[in-house]
Amino acid sequence: MKKIAIWLTYDLGVGGDFQGLYSWLDDKDAIECGNNNAYFTFSFSDTINSDTQLLEILKKDLEGKVSFKAGNRIYIVRKSLDASKAGKSIGSFVIGKRKASPWEGYGTKTENTIDE
Repeated sequence: MKKIAIWLTYDLGVGGDFQGLYSWLDDKDAIECGNNNAYFTFSFSDTINSDTQLLEILKKDLEGKVSFKAGNRIYIVRKSLDASKAGKSIGSFVIGKRKASPWEGYGTKTENTIDE
């Protein structure tokens, strides 16, 4: 068996299956790291050697315990298993996808566009 350190963030929205997620995190001996953040180690088979395979196994494990709805999101950060990225930290959505940042437009960037 292999182990990997994982930082997980979650956004289940109103009415999400927090009980299922909290039960899953508790089973993993996860440590609370602030609002909607946790850290744990995940054990998996020695035959898993790619990030894609790890995400598939992690997603299946989560879905076995948590009832996800449209709009729910789970994001993880961990070291890459892929040989070409060995040792690099990477992040991926396991459930859901990226959405527009709430801070967009608050910065001091200026656009250099010409409207015709």
